[in-house]
Amino acid sequence: MAWFRRQQAGIRTDSSDRNEVPEGQWTKCPACGEIINSRLLEENQYVCPKCGHHFPLSSAGYFDLLFDDAKYQLFDAELFSVDALEFTDRKSYASRLKSAQTKTDLSDAAQAAVGAIDGNRVSVAAMDFSFIGGSMGSVVGEIIARAIKRACTEAIPLVIISQSGGARMMEGALSLMQMAKTSAHLARLADMGLPYISVLTNPTTGGVTASFAMLGDVNIAEPKALIGFAGPRVIRETMGQDLPDGFQRSEFLQERGFVDAVVDRRELKAKIAHIFDLLLEAA
Repeated sequence: MAWFRRQQAGIRTDSSDRNEVPEGQWTKCPACGEIINSRLLEENQYVCPKCGHHFPLSSAGYFDLLFDDAKYQLFDAELFSVDALEFTDRKSYASRLKSAQTKTDLSDAAQAAVGAIDGNRVSVAAMDFSFIGGSMGSVVGEIIARAIKRACTEAIPLVIISQSGGARMMEGALSLMQMAKTSAHLARLADMGLPYISVLTNPTTGGVTASFAMLGDVNIAEPKALIGFAGPRVIRETMGQDLPDGFQRSEFLQERGFVDAVVDRRELKAKIAHIFDLLLEAA
């Protein structure tokens, strides 16, 4: 049986022959634990094919989703926030801005575009949570205000997609002023009889919820999105009691009349197009 004798102490492997999985090829769903091919997840509009969990989507991703043939014209990309208050906590606001701009390749936490949705020309503003938590500072407020004014000038419908942790307090009162500013422009849009659809995604909180996000002629939310002003922990501590199941989630708000529809992202474009068809025909 000598021919079975091991001639070497170990087994050598050539690392070049390993079947290595490229980084980022698979994504784990945080809701159900399903391991999803990243390319298939992208093709499914970043919605888990097993449980329907909605992954975060960038502002550009929403533009590609909504606009016909993913064709649109961007506006106001030249606007940048400044550190008017020279604010510093763990690090300076100026350095936070620079870091966020480098990381996201965005000028700030919102983008605006105009294009066609099912043939109807529409002004769309979309927030981006990846930029300092989608917080609303003076530039975000200005981008959204200009998107509203663009709808008024061209007499076209408006869509605003919200995803935000609230007002950007590194800008103090300047950020809070954006609530009144955007709401005033929406009042003008309403006076002109032009339709506005607000899309609330996860999360939509703070001053954004307290202003333009909840002022739509129709308010649409993605499934299980967190929507509210103060966070549930703050409310629980203030009230001194447990909160109902699903508190501040899309479905909870729809049952109580704050949200008109909860719509799967894969059906969002068709839903918006249908609502505009009804509202524009009625006008």
